[in-house]
This record gives sequence, C-alpha cells and structure tokens, in this order.
Amino acid sequence: MYFKKMIGEMCYLSPVDPDDAPVFTRWINDYDVTRYLTEAPSCYPLQAEREALDKLSREHNYCIVDLETDALLGICGFMNLNHLNQTAEVGIFIGDKDYWGKGYGGEALSLLVRYGFDVLNLHNVMLQVVAYNDRAIRCYERIGFSTFGVRREAVLREGKRHDKVYMEITRSDFEPN
Repeated sequence: MYFKKMIGEMCYLSPVDPDDAPVFTRWINDYDVTRYLTEAPSCYPLQAEREALDKLSREHNYCIVDLETDALLGICGFMNLNHLNQTAEVGIFIGDKDYWGKGYGGEALSLLVRYGFDVLNLHNVMLQVVAYNDRAIRCYERIGFSTFGVRREAVLREGKRHDKVYMEITRSDFEPN
C-alpha cells in the first residue's frame, strides 16, 4: 500500500514498504538496471533486499509510484544526512524500464530535493553518477545540479574503467532568487 507523501504531476513519493522486496530484488538483479548505478551488486537475494528495504523504510527514502496507476517504478532517498552542515547525498533509480526516459525520474528527484530543502532544511545536496549515464546527467542538470568533481576510472563495468561524476545542487540553484 502506498501513501502520497510528495505529489507531482506524473508520480508521487511514498514511504518505503519492505513488502515490495520481490519487485526490488528482480530489479536489483537485472543488469540493465544496475549497470547505471554507482554500486551494482552482482547477486542480491530476496532476504537481503527485504532487510535493506526495512532499513531504508526507517530513513528518508521513498518509493516512486505512478500517480495514475499506483504502479511501483523505483526508489529515491537521502543518505549521509548531516543536519549540522545541512548537507545530504541523494540516490535514485527507476527499476521499471517501461518508465525510463519519460520524465518520472526527474520529477521524483525534484520532489525529493524540494522536500530536502523545504522540510529537512538542507542547503546542499550531492549525488554520484557513472559518467556513461548521459540520460541521468542531463536529467540532473535540468533540475539544477552541476558537476563539482570527477573521480577518474573509479567504476569498473564490463572490464572497462569509467569515471564517477559528483554533482551538487544548493537551495539557490533549485530556487533562483
């Protein structure tokens, strides 16, 4: 069951439900999905995913759900939340490939970032992305993220080394005065 915590035009964000573990396990074991993540596990059993979702459900992580059909699309959330410095890292993925390239990820991330600035009182949010994930980088740039660093050859995929790109957004980048 999903709850409309943050609502957009195409999707909404709902608290994580550990009962969705079978769906997430299918996604996290699909190389087409995980090849775009900075940390891609090779094999992830159902029990491990259930435990991971249980932990995520107690933090600022949210399921991405289609507003019209209530279909589960993916997940996004904050990591390394530092209230003193008002910083956090964000992670996102759309596991349902039928929703790729249609704007759901951008809308979900925008909802999450707005929540971070307006409710969690964050000032700076960062993310990491594999350099070959051009679609994600363009999405992040449209939201207002900008590159602040590159860790060269930090990701190994298919026997080749790839850069890891670090991007950030501040409150003023998200809402220019």
